[in-house]
Amino acid sequence: MYENVRTVEVVDQYILDLPDDIQNITTKLRKIILNSSPKLKEEYKWSMPNYAYNGLVCYLQASKKHVNLGFQRGNELLEKDTNKLLQGTGKTMRHIRIKNMEDIQSGAFTSLIKEALALNEN
Repeated sequence: MYENVRTVEVVDQYILDLPDDIQNITTKLRKIILNSSPKLKEEYKWSMPNYAYNGLVCYLQASKKHVNLGFQRGNELLEKDTNKLLQGTGKTMRHIRIKNMEDIQSGAFTSLIKEALALNEN
């Protein structure tokens, strides 16, 4: 699958078990996340891929019709979300719902991931 020393095999299998269209979206998002910073470490928790640096930064949650790129401290990213991509009403978490490959905005997603990572540096 995606060859990188910071990936874990269980995430490879998680992705392979998804429907083809969702698999493609998840693979692309995984690549965006890992390319955002060499500091991010891939983990598999709560039955989904999570990415951590000094605590959890973001996660990928796949369903039958979409993939959520979620942020543990998403409420703190709202001011940085100039494209108004973040959704959710929880106390801290927010997510971006991706239904097809055309929904992927690599630059905007990378910016939010970097901002989320910066929150964990303090």
